[in-house]
Amino acid sequence: MTAPRSLYVQSAPIISRDDAQALAKRILYFATADSTRVTIRSGARANSRFAVNQISTAGDNSDTVITVLSSFGKRSATATTNKLDDAGLQQVVANSEKLARLSPEDPEAMPELGPQQYAESIGWSDATATLDPVLRAAAIKTITEPARTAGLVSTGYIEARGTALAIANSKGLFAYSRTTESVLTTTVRTPDGQGSGWGGSAHWDWSKIDAASLGATAIQKAKASKEAVAIEPGRYTVVLEPTAVGNLVQLIAGALNARNADEGRSFFTKPGGGNKVGMKVVDERVTLVTDPLDPDIGSNTFGADGLPISRTVWLENGVVKNLAYDRFWADKQGKVANTSGGGGGGGGGGFGGGAGLKMNGGDGTLDDLIAGTERGILVTRFWYIRPVDPRTILYTGLTRDGTFLIEKGKITKAVKNFRFNESPIFMLNNLEAMSRPIRVSASESGNTGQAIVVPAIRTREFSFTSLSDAV
Repeated sequence: MTAPRSLYVQSAPIISRDDAQALAKRILYFATADSTRVTIRSGARANSRFAVNQISTAGDNSDTVITVLSSFGKRSATATTNKLDDAGLQQVVANSEKLARLSPEDPEAMPELGPQQYAESIGWSDATATLDPVLRAAAIKTITEPARTAGLVSTGYIEARGTALAIANSKGLFAYSRTTESVLTTTVRTPDGQGSGWGGSAHWDWSKIDAASLGATAIQKAKASKEAVAIEPGRYTVVLEPTAVGNLVQLIAGALNARNADEGRSFFTKPGGGNKVGMKVVDERVTLVTDPLDPDIGSNTFGADGLPISRTVWLENGVVKNLAYDRFWADKQGKVANTSGGGGGGGGGGFGGGAGLKMNGGDGTLDDLIAGTERGILVTRFWYIRPVDPRTILYTGLTRDGTFLIEKGKITKAVKNFRFNESPIFMLNNLEAMSRPIRVSASESGNTGQAIVVPAIRTREFSFTSLSDAV
């Protein structure tokens, strides 16, 4: 066999399809294992932080990282490198194969996939890929200047990523996609630290993020949240802004693992055995969908092992339509795999391959939800969210950065933050009304993460268990 031409990628921060395919071919040439999978992740990341109304740090970096998975029968292992010359590539293959021979057998190992058909990802934006320090500084200025003028203190974070992902294996599979992702979050506080407001958004297309509007929202909330009063914990009607909804609804996605349900370890376990596919579990107005080609999501169209990711309806009109099957569990249960498993075989069963989650909504606005509330609590977002009971998807956490009392359809005063104990399942069973869905930044860290598109909602009987003095 004639060796393919040597390839040393060093010019572009994000590898092209042709160069990724040539690089993968070169790596596979060095392989001697029964089967080999090559994953190439080439990315560029840019970020700026600001604090006390001025930029504090900024940075840009890029890298191309190779992961080689080698398998001998049911024994497998991985090795990783960012050395892309021949010596580096030969070494990473040798390391992977040496480790694989020493590894115990994985009884759930699945063979590598053959060639697949993939839809082309829509999630690339030149506006995101070219978000340089000057453009980031201009966006930050639309927040810091109004905050300074108002006598407030703004902090925040901008991040933009461009990523090329390629997967190739010894059975002839090759997958490639380019995606971008951007996020802006800002917290604005009063100088005495008693008032705090937040604004944030994420999108694969930076042009969809309005920095000035997010800053204005955070400034308004900071002003309004001063002199917060304590009210008794208990069960309240709540209006949850889209970020707060995203904080909780995404927890349903993490519970959709079919194996956990089939083995009796999940909310989606059916009493008496089996799972809840076909059963109604939330309000009939709720539908949850993964769709990498949705214009608001724009994620990869394949998972970690090269399995194609397509539109999947998880809940439809409140009824469970699908659970997440990795290849091992799908094969065992006679189902079709719809998510990638762990590195060398099955068992992982992660939800949706990172392809995002979208919840349908209504026709109203956040203001409409507030206007229709006789008495309740408005929540900007949640923080420090931790699991309590996986069988009910029960979590605890805190409200943060703008919590207000609603009386007779109007916000009347700021209230101290609460600790909640609640399940998104209970929350969506007590649903009263929804706004139109939007893309949100639903991660606690404010960094880029899984795409989440959700509405604001009004729901009954939301459980607040104690007060918190933190803002």
